[in-house]
Amino acid sequence: MSRVGKKPIPVPAKVTVNVNGQEVTAKGPKGELSMTVHPEMAVKLDNGTLHIERPSDEQNHRALHGLTRALVNNLVTGVSTGFRRTLKLEGVGYTSEVRGKTLVLKLGYSHEIPVEPPPGIAFTSEEKGTLIHIDGADKQLVGQVAANIREWRPPEPYLGKGVRYLNEVVRRKAGKAGKAK
Repeated sequence: MSRVGKKPIPVPAKVTVNVNGQEVTAKGPKGELSMTVHPEMAVKLDNGTLHIERPSDEQNHRALHGLTRALVNNLVTGVSTGFRRTLKLEGVGYTSEVRGKTLVLKLGYSHEIPVEPPPGIAFTSEEKGTLIHIDGADKQLVGQVAANIREWRPPEPYLGKGVRYLNEVVRRKAGKAGKAK
C-alpha cells in the first residue's frame, strides 16, 4: 500500500468538502477549489476525514493512489491556510512594488515590467522591494506565477544577480583568472 496514499486527510473545522463521484470540491476561508480525480480512484468522506482508495495493487494504481491523495490534500490545505512562495531580488537597482494589485518589477531593463496577478493570486512586496510574496489557494498556480516572474531575470552564476527563490542556493563560478604569461 502507498505510504502517502493510505494516510487520511483531516478536514479542518472551517472547511467544507463535497465529494460528488469523481469531483471533489473544497470551500474555506481562502476560497473555493475543485478537482476531478482519476476515474479509477475513489474518494470517501467520513467523520471529517477523507480517504483515497484504489482498486488493485498494480503499479499504476499505486502511483495514482499517492498522487491523488497529495492533490486532494493540497486542495484542502489551500482553501484553509493557502500557499506562499517568496522571491528575492539580488542586484543593484533591482526592486519591486505593488501598485493596486499589479506587481511592478525593475530588473535592469530600460523599462518596468508589470505583472498582472491571475484570479486568486495576491502580491506583496517588502524590505525595500527586494522580497516578493506570492499568496494563493492553488499550489500549482502559486508556483507557476513564481516561476514566470523568475524567468524575467534568472540568477546568473558570476555575480549572483537576478530573481531567485528565498533560500535558493545559486552555484557561483569564478570569473576570469587573468592572462597567464
